[in-house]
Amino acid sequence: MNNSVRDLRSERGWSQAELAQKLDVSRQTVNAIETGKYDPSLPLAFKIARLFGMPIEMIFVPGEE
Repeated sequence: MNNSVRDLRSERGWSQAELAQKLDVSRQTVNAIETGKYDPSLPLAFKIARLFGMPIEMIFVPGEE
């Protein structure tokens, strides 16, 4: 799955640690999501979408399998 979390975070001037704190996850989790090594759970994806004020499907898009 591809995502735009890194770009959205950078646009707001937030560090990975700041985003992690806002989402109540570890910085390592944010890094893994941004690098595509981890797909977030549905509740976490909703939390990310709410935080950025965007629909989930605008942040997370299926990649080629």
